Amino acid sequence: MGLDVESRPSDSPYIERVWRSRSQGVDQMTAVAASHWDLVFWEHRGRVSVAVVGPETRAGHAPVPEESTFFGISFSLGTSMPHLPANRLVDGIAEIPDATRRSFWLKGSAWDLPSYDNAEAFVARMVREEVLALDRVVAAVVRGATPDVSERTLQRRFVAATGLTRGAIRQIDRARQAAILIREGTPVHDVIHLLGYFDQPHLARSLTRYVGRTATQLLDRDAQKPPLSLLYKS
Repeated sequence: MGLDVESRPSDSPYIERVWRSRSQGVDQMTAVAASHWDLVFWEHRGRVSVAVVGPETRAGHAPVPEESTFFGISFSLGTSMPHLPANRLVDGIAEIPDATRRSFWLKGSAWDLPSYDNAEAFVARMVREEVLALDRVVAAVVRGATPDVSERTLQRRFVAATGLTRGAIRQIDRARQAAILIREGTPVHDVIHLLGYFDQPHLARSLTRYVGRTATQLLDRDAQKPPLSLLYKS
C-alpha cells in the first residue's frame, strides 16, 4: 500500500533520471522541491494523461489518483523545450491534451508513448526534431566546469535554461541530499558539516521548505504521512 517508485540513471546528456511508479491505497503525496522538469505519463481507469511538470521551488502536497501507473523522464539541467519557456513552468504544470494509450501530440507532431526502457530513443528523437535543446555551458557548470563567461551571463543562461537561479538550484539540491543522508542514518550534525549548513536551525528550515519533513520525521518510517515523491542520489 502506498506509492511504489523505481528509477534509474541515464547515459543521455539530456536525461537526469527515468522513473516509474504505481499508487495503491494512497490519494496524496508530499512533492519534494526539484530543480529539474519532467515529462510525465500516467494511466488512471484506462485513461492516459501527459503533462510537462516544471521545477518545484518548495515542497507541497499533490493529489495521487488511486490505482494508477506513472512513468516520467526527468531532464538534465540545461535541457529545455524552446517552444515552452522554462520560466513559465516553474511551480506549474502544462497538460498535453488528447493523449491516447498509444500516442500523443507534441509541437504539431504525433509521438508514440515512450516507456521506461526506451526513454533514451524517445528523447533522441526529440533532439533530432529540435523539440529539445541543451545549453552546454549550463550543463558543463553543473558538472563542475568553469566557463569562460561572466557571472552575469552565466546567471542569465541558467534562468533561461532552467527557470531558476543557480542559488535556488543549489539550495533545492542540497536539501534533497540532506534528506537522503538523514534517511540513511547519517547523524544530523554530520549532515550539517558535510553540506555546509550554518547550524541545526538552518538545516531544519531548509528541510521544511524544500522537503516538507523535519529530520525527526524523515527518520520516523512508521509515521502515517503522505509518501514522498522521488528522492535519489545524484
